[in-house]
Amino acid sequence: MILSKFSIGGHREVIVRENVKNRQKPISTIVQSANKVEIRKTGASQPFNHPQKGSNIRAEPIRSPKDINHIKRMLADSPRDLALFTLGINTNLRASDLLSIKIGQVRHLQVGEHFSIRERKTGKQRSVTINRTVHTIIVSLLQTMADADDEGYLFQSRKGGGRLTVSYLSQMVKGWSRDINLRGNYSAHTLRKTWGYMMRTVHNIDIPTLMTIYNHSTQRQTLLYLCIQPSEIRNCYMQEV
Repeated sequence: MILSKFSIGGHREVIVRENVKNRQKPISTIVQSANKVEIRKTGASQPFNHPQKGSNIRAEPIRSPKDINHIKRMLADSPRDLALFTLGINTNLRASDLLSIKIGQVRHLQVGEHFSIRERKTGKQRSVTINRTVHTIIVSLLQTMADADDEGYLFQSRKGGGRLTVSYLSQMVKGWSRDINLRGNYSAHTLRKTWGYMMRTVHNIDIPTLMTIYNHSTQRQTLLYLCIQPSEIRNCYMQEV
């Protein structure tokens, strides 16, 4: 991003530009005088899959099983990324907790068994049960990490083997959604929301149960969190009596 500065008649103007395929494109002009600062939009469109600055940003779930499978196929040649995506949408863990899983916690688990993790946000112990999909993907990932120590992180940076960061995971999720042409606000939090959205819309898990799992205080909070309330209200009106 480039700032171009100039003065006209006592006013100072700053043109904010972004590089778009090696072309500089103005996005807004900031006009500053002695008494006020005014931001004038140039009408340029927002970057793909990126919310407008100042908007109410809420991470969205991936709403379609078809899109989920599309991402899985796209990540098939990357065992770490495929496992990260798969565990994220199957375990309901916050991103920070997902990235803190150690190899020793899951190396010997079988389907239906669980491991415990202390939630970074709440400090509470959380039990995570392994389903068949998660078990299969963990086994596949560990086959590529045969010499890894049990104290190492399950999802490691390719630079030094350290733990991935939440911000880096957010960039990954944005990239995956962009690559399959999903428009909306996607981030690391999308994975946890996708789990709940699929539980509600595909597996018909009731809202009170999801409210308890998410530790929400009201059903409305859960509906808003999962971004499904508007669609459910619309569907009600579509039912014929």
